[in-house]
Amino acid sequence: MTSTETTTPAGTVLAVVPKRGYLAWLRLLRPVQWSKNAIVFAGVVFGGVLQDPANLTRAFGIFLAFCAVSSATYILNDWVDAPADRLHPRKRFRPLAAGTVPVRPALGLAFGLALVALVISAVVSWWCLLAVAGYLLLMIGYCLSIKHVVILDVFAIAAGFVLRAVAGAAAVDVPISAWLLLCTMLLALFLGFGKRRSELVTLQPESLAYRQTLHGYTVPMLDQAIAVTAASTLMAYATYTFTSADVPGNNMMMITIPFVAFAMFRYLFLVYAKELGGSPESLLFRDRALFGSIVFWAIACLAVVLAR
Repeated sequence: MTSTETTTPAGTVLAVVPKRGYLAWLRLLRPVQWSKNAIVFAGVVFGGVLQDPANLTRAFGIFLAFCAVSSATYILNDWVDAPADRLHPRKRFRPLAAGTVPVRPALGLAFGLALVALVISAVVSWWCLLAVAGYLLLMIGYCLSIKHVVILDVFAIAAGFVLRAVAGAAAVDVPISAWLLLCTMLLALFLGFGKRRSELVTLQPESLAYRQTLHGYTVPMLDQAIAVTAASTLMAYATYTFTSADVPGNNMMMITIPFVAFAMFRYLFLVYAKELGGSPESLLFRDRALFGSIVFWAIACLAVVLAR
């Protein structure tokens, strides 16, 4: 494998751009983004079926289905956005924008991945098939038009997360918790508005052309949206921990609230103080404090659920 490096006059490496080869194809799939699909396991954990191997297998199958269908839509999005991505300081290195992967085979791969996702979800259950198909249609609409509509673009992304949660619950045949859906939607809106703010603040004026909706947003408006969704998410999760029928009745799930609060405030710190947030899924792995809070939250949730 070979690659080229872009450097500043001082010699600082800005990006590593793979030439044609397997790494370019891997980057096309955006495997880092697959972390978003972990929400499908919420039904297993909070539905009380964590110790059932059959349910774990079905949940993992839906996880793979969403990894496949999300990669398919990322390829479609990269193809549609390729001309505009070339104006972006970071996204111009994406395989289709940089020309390191040919277009026709990439679109063929996208079609194949979408088909695989539909087949896997159909094997798990028909409800899962509907959720995955709905996600696919939603993301196709997002790539072609919805992402150009202010506010609706973020709500479409949030709806995608809700569909993941619905599919995860359907896979293990547990009731879909209204609290789970509410917390998922609010958290996705919070991250989505934070991402838009980061893009609006950090991109140069000439680079804003890569995303038309950014011209419809303003920093004060996004600050208000972030404040509202942050407070709503934290309050909804806190209320969920002691009122939902899906959690132990001893209120022990409340011990997970500080981890959620810390993670949200840490993300706000990264958005406002460090001007990061343009890629929340990357921050999860790059920022140790944020990653640690998520890990400890997961451990605490598992401990509470298994102890009931």
